[in-house]
Amino acid sequence: MLQISSSKVAQIILLAHELRMNSGELEMLTEDLSEDEHETMGRLDDEEIRSFIDDLNEEEQTDLIALAWIGRDTFGPDELDEARATVETEITRSAADYLLGMPNLSEYLESGLDAFGISANEEEDDIM
Repeated sequence: MLQISSSKVAQIILLAHELRMNSGELEMLTEDLSEDEHETMGRLDDEEIRSFIDDLNEEEQTDLIALAWIGRDTFGPDELDEARATVETEITRSAADYLLGMPNLSEYLESGLDAFGISANEEEDDIM
């Protein structure tokens, strides 16, 4: 059983989709900025999703990473406990930093929920 609600995962999926769309627009708008200025703009852009993930408790953050791993087929849904243990021993940075480094985060989380028979689309529709 997941320690994070599917509605919280759906909220992160929506925020990740929005972040990816905004990142594309941000890239076009910031082409002429220095590397430091571009990095600062990127941090401002991901503030909402970063804050949401940081506000989750430790078990929820662990399961969120494990769910992303299950979604990218690193683990199967029957290996959730093993995925959790791996998160706890191998992830040394914040959950938000780790997850936001995944270019396909929203897809991994959607696939992870699907692996547990949970429809991300239904949860996303409830949020919207």
